Parts: sequence; C-alpha cells; structure tokens
Amino acid sequence: MEMFGFLQSLTGWSVLVGIVAALMLGYVGAPLVLWAIAIIIYMVGLGLPLWSLVFVGVVLLVFIVKPLRAHSITAMVVALFKKFEFIPKISETERTALDAGVVWVEKDLFSGKPNFESIMKEPYPQLTAEEQAFIDGPVEQLCKMLQPWKVWRDKEMPKEVWDFIKKEKFLGMIIPKEYGGLGFSALCHSEVIMKLSSRSLTATISVMVPNSLGPAELLIHYGSEEQKNHYLPRLASGLDMPCFGLTEPLAGSDAGGITSSGILFKDQNGKLKIKLNWNKRWITLASISTVIGLAFKLRDPENLLGRGEDLGITCALIPSNTPGVVIGRRHDPLSIPFHNCPTQGHDVVVGIDAVVGGESGCGLGWKMLMECLAAGRGISLPAQATGGSKLVARVVSAHSVVRRQFGVSIGKFEGIEEPLARITAKTYALEAMRKFTVGALDKGIKPPVITAMQKYYSTEMGRQVINDGMDIMGGSGISLGPRNLIGEIYVATPIGITVEGANILTRTLIVFGQGALRAHPFAYNEVKTLEAGDLMGFDTAFWGHIGHVVRNLCRSVVLSLTRGYLAGAPDCHSEMRVYFRRMQWISASFAILADVAMGSLGGALKLREKITGRFADILAYMYIMTCILRRFEAEGRKEEDLSVVHYNLKYCLAKIQESFDGLFDNLKIPGLRWFIKGWIGAWSRINSVGSQASDGWSHHISADIMEDSEFRRRLTGGIHIPKDMTQQLARLENAFRVSLKADSAEKKIKKAIREKVLPKKKVFEILEEARAKNVISDEELKLIKESDSIRYDVILVDDFDEEEYKGKKEYNPKLMDVNVFN
Repeated sequence: MEMFGFLQSLTGWSVLVGIVAALMLGYVGAPLVLWAIAIIIYMVGLGLPLWSLVFVGVVLLVFIVKPLRAHSITAMVVALFKKFEFIPKISETERTALDAGVVWVEKDLFSGKPNFESIMKEPYPQLTAEEQAFIDGPVEQLCKMLQPWKVWRDKEMPKEVWDFIKKEKFLGMIIPKEYGGLGFSALCHSEVIMKLSSRSLTATISVMVPNSLGPAELLIHYGSEEQKNHYLPRLASGLDMPCFGLTEPLAGSDAGGITSSGILFKDQNGKLKIKLNWNKRWITLASISTVIGLAFKLRDPENLLGRGEDLGITCALIPSNTPGVVIGRRHDPLSIPFHNCPTQGHDVVVGIDAVVGGESGCGLGWKMLMECLAAGRGISLPAQATGGSKLVARVVSAHSVVRRQFGVSIGKFEGIEEPLARITAKTYALEAMRKFTVGALDKGIKPPVITAMQKYYSTEMGRQVINDGMDIMGGSGISLGPRNLIGEIYVATPIGITVEGANILTRTLIVFGQGALRAHPFAYNEVKTLEAGDLMGFDTAFWGHIGHVVRNLCRSVVLSLTRGYLAGAPDCHSEMRVYFRRMQWISASFAILADVAMGSLGGALKLREKITGRFADILAYMYIMTCILRRFEAEGRKEEDLSVVHYNLKYCLAKIQESFDGLFDNLKIPGLRWFIKGWIGAWSRINSVGSQASDGWSHHISADIMEDSEFRRRLTGGIHIPKDMTQQLARLENAFRVSLKADSAEKKIKKAIREKVLPKKKVFEILEEARAKNVISDEELKLIKESDSIRYDVILVDDFDEEEYKGKKEYNPKLMDVNVFN
C-alpha cells in the first residue's frame, strides 16, 4: 500500500526526468553497472522506502554478477527458448553459408551506431603501374579487335580474338604469377571487365567466367600442390579452357539441391575411384571446355573413407575428354553468343585425386563454393553493370545534344532531363560501389552479405540505366546494327539479373536473410551457443542482445526527435554532415525494428520475404550511401560532383523511407499491430528520414553531363572510347563536340538578333550577314553550316537489303567523311 501510494504521488516532472535519464543512458550505451547506480540514485531522490532500495539492489546485483544471472535467469530463458523452439533451426548448408567469408562494414550499419570515422578510412584502391599498362595495352587492343555487331550476327568471336585472349593471359588474371598467371588485384580484374563490357558482352562474359567461380579460383584456395602445378599454368596460358558445372534443371539458386552424384568405390587394383553422373545446364564455356569443374553430392556406401555414407557436396576437376562426358551443345541466352551450354556425364569414372584438394577435399564443396561466391559476386557482374552504364551515359548524353526536335536539342526538354539525370546519378553510384567493394576484396576480406548486395543492386541499377537510355534513344535504340551502341546491353540485361543467384532470392534470402544473423552483433552467437549447450556463452550473447536493443531503442527515439542532429559526423564536406547524421538515425531505427521482427516472428521470418526484402533495401541503401560518400571524399570533394552526390543521397533516403513505410504497414506482430502501424508508422511519415531530390538537382545534373566537361569524362572513365572515325561512338563524340560549338555560335547570332544588330530571321537565313558583321568567325560559320549534316550522319539507323538482313551478305554502314571536324 505504501508503494502504491507513492506511485500515485509521482509528479509529471519526476516521470519526465526518469524518462530523459533513461534515454540518455541508453543513447550512450551505458553499462549495466551505471544503470544500476542511476536507478538507485533516482529511487533515493524520490524518497522511496529503504526496503524497496534493498530489494531493487538485490535484483540488480543478480543481473550484474554473471554467474548468478546465468544460472538463475538465463537458465530459465534457455528452457523457454527450447520449449517453444524460438530460435530458428539452421541446416548444415545454411551454417556453411553463414560461416563463409567475414563481416565488414555491414556489421556497423546493422549495429545502430556506425563508426563512420573508421569507415571513411577504408581503402579506395588504385591500379598499379603494371595493371594500368595492361588496361592501356592488351585490353585496349582487344577492344579495337572486337567488332560487336559482327560477333553478334556471326554468333562467334573470331579465332584471332580467342588467340589474343589466351596469348595475353586474359583467362589467368586471378592466377598468381608463380603459376604463370597475371596475379592482378580485384580492382584490376574489375577494371578489365568494366572496359570490355563497354565494347562486347560476348568477350566480356568469355573473359569474366574463368576469372570468377571456376577451376582456377577453387584451385588457388583449396587445390593440392600437385593440382596447382598441373592445372594453373595451363589455365593461365589458355592451354586448358575451364568451365564450372553447378546449376541443373532442378537446382538453380538452390545450389544445395543439386542431384549430380558421385559414388566412391575401389577398382580391381584397390585404388579409390568415383563414378559420376550429372546433368548440368547454363554452364558457360562448357561446349569448348577441356576441364570441367563439377559440383556433385558424394556418397561412400562402403564407408571407404571412414566418414559415413553421405559425404556431402564435393568439387572435382574432370577432363572433358573423359569417357562418358557429353559436351558440344549450346543454349542461346537472348542471342548473346557466348558459350552457354548443357553438359552431361554418364558413368564417368575418375580417381579420387580429381577432387579439389584430393581426398581431404571430399565433402567440402559447399564451403568452397560459398567462400568463392562471396568474392565473385562482388567483382564480375557489378563491373559489367558499371561499364554498361558508363557507355549508356556517354552515348545518351551525346545523343541528347546532337538529336534535335522542334529546333532544339532534346536534352533541353524536362522530359529528357529526368531520365538523363537518373542515368548520370546511377552511373556515379555504380562506380562508387564498385571501387569501395573491391577495396575490401583486395584487403583479403570476403564479405558475403556485401557482395550479395553489390551483385543485386548493381545489376538492378544497370537495368534501370539501360531502360532510361532506351527511352531517350527511341528509334535509334531499337534499330539493331553497327550504329546501335546500346541495343546489345538492353537485350543482355536479364542475363546478369539471373546468374550467380537470381536477384529476387539474393535480395530476400541473402542480403537480409543471411545478413540478419551474420551481420547482427549477437543473433548468430545466440543460435550457436544455444545449440552447443553453452550456458555462459548464451548468457553473454543474450544479455548483450538485450543491451543492444535498449541502446538502439533509445538512440532511435532521441535521433528521431532531433532528426539525427545529436549524432556525430566524421570529418567531411560541410554539406555531407546531414547525411552521416541521417544514417545514424536510420541505422538505429533499422536495428531496433529488425530485432522486433526477429523477436516476434522468430524462424518464421525466413518465409516472410516481402518483409525481409524491405529490410534488405534499408541495409543496402545505407551501404550505397556509404559508398557514395566515400567516393566523394576520396576524389577530393569536387564541387562539380555536388549535384550528383546530393541527388543520389536523397534518392537513397527516399527509398529507405519507402521501405520503412512498408514495414510499419505490414509487420503483423500480435498485440502490437495497432501501435506499429497506427502510431509509429504515422510518426515515421510525418517525420520522414528523407524525400526525393528536387527538380533543380536533376536540371543541374543533366546540364553537366551534356557538356564536354571534366565531369563527363570522369563519370565515364575506364571504358573504351574509340578514335577510329569508322566507329559509331567516335563519330557520335565528334558530332557532340561539333554540336556544342555550333550551338555556342548560334547563341551569338540569337543574341545579336535580340540586340537588333541582325534582323529578326531564322538563324540559317542570316549566316552570311552574321559573319559580315563579325558576330561569328569563319570557323563558326563553317561549323553551323556543316553541323546539320554531321548530326544527321550519327542519328541515322541501320537499314538492310534482304540478303544483308538475313545474314547472307556482309553489311557495312554507309558513312560520310567527318574527319575534318574531329
């Protein structure tokens, strides 16, 4: 009764003081001892009776002394968790995937309190002199050798191109020098793919795959010395052509569901052999391969290795000429003529030494695949998406100047400005993501959650860029032929979306599904210690998790009320501080909401893919913002980049807010739905983390990209820009420069008309008079007269006679002589 009376006497001020004190303690992440001291001081200040102080003190002591807490409170928690199966069950394949690689900055972003001082010091890599020489030499030469339209129509790369690729060791970029490879960094690997993707996707994929998941990658990390010494020099020089067989009719993104099988047995000489059967599809280079990297499930029915019957997924290297191997047929992936193929194996017998790593590698294939995919996803397809987007930005910006409607360049229309700004902004973001991610890989870090993000969001952004590019190019984009510079990218885009894990499942199952356990500071430790029966370990993880929740709840409330302004920001450009502060606010809100979802839905959260997809978007857009801010800082805070940086960051904030709104509307938590949707959701909309960039930013960006400027050159740097004026891109660039100069001269004439120096007539009617009155120079007069014909030449689309169209006769576009204007 005494306590009840006291509680009734509490004033609003005392309650407010208690709430504020609790929020501040939680905000700074105060340890439990400080909470205990603060609680006792608060109770004393309120005049509570002694017995209540003693009681609370004893309870707090139990929580503070770990052995007491573990054997009393935590033991009961463990019992409840086991009884209600609250902790999700993790299969061996899931556990292997979770244990593959390491966590990197995603752990910071998931923490609720990112350390941006440290993150902004992460490497922003640069090529070595040797690597730059390779880009400027063999890569440039390969781009010049390639004729993309001819490759597409002939459905093959010429023999001289393949010979050059092998001779210059393009297939051995990742193979160490001691084995005859080039030993290039992840950055250089990425740069090569990016440049090639701006020229020919067939060549890009043919070079990309042997340097990604495949025999070389597996051998480097897991092969025996004998295997390395035999295969790696042959792979580096092109003597062996590799492929890797993983996907099957019934196993795509679910690689763990493969049905390809191997059975261990002893031959008549007592040697261990494996009899293999497989049916693979979508295997790049299989039809021309000489060695097949194969993933299969290995069984040992006689227990010859003493490890039981089911050994698990295993990887082996199978020479393609082994009896029973079937290759030679091809798929047709959207008419892009790289070798993508089925392969089968019927009772193929190989020695156990074919297993990657030898006998000790039996059953370790899933681990090998997960660790290799963790790196590969972060390099090849993101580089391809970036190279394609840079080419689209270069082509479309020039076309927007050269192409005229209603007497003005189409880029002057706001309807064009909008997609052109999106193309420019996404191209900037893609390059930022590409370099920041390969910087981690070159440190030896393989963060699977980050590389999954990189693969999904890069390829999706690339898809958005090419769609916008096609909209602007119009008829020039849909008419195929040598003049069409982006049609192949448009056709091929779904390929990147599909491979290395379908994008839909990558977003929902890996970015957040795996990230929720892998990047969370406590969740995975709770699962592992509970399964291991480690009471003290679980105690540390569980109560650490509780503290994590309290801290992030307090940070989320405080930062929401102050719109992030209490959060710190690292040393940065003054206009960027607001974004670092917003990300602190977002991270805290994301962390507490993720814990609410995991705590209320438990293992069922894995099946709520609409929910996990929204969480994935928030985490990923925080990462994209981080990459953009890192690029801006690393490249010297260039003022001309501010428009595209602001536009990108505001776009990310708007996407994050959209995902939060979706979560608040759809998180159906028993007993809390009304509170989350009706109160928290409503407050979130009123107090949003950000909104879309204004039209002013898109106007600035589109104006910048339509100038022959350093900004445009940097934005599209690293792609192939031909100088040969028989090449469409060279001619388009020439027309772009001529158009800008002609437009500048025309502006002088229009100004003279306004000032009544010249009569009010159409520009072309008074050119000679303008020259006579020195309004324009002789050179400008020539530019204006000839600019229309130059523009006309580059906006032409290809047309064919019947034999040319059907490929029965070679087609060469008719080109006017424009060298004089170059």
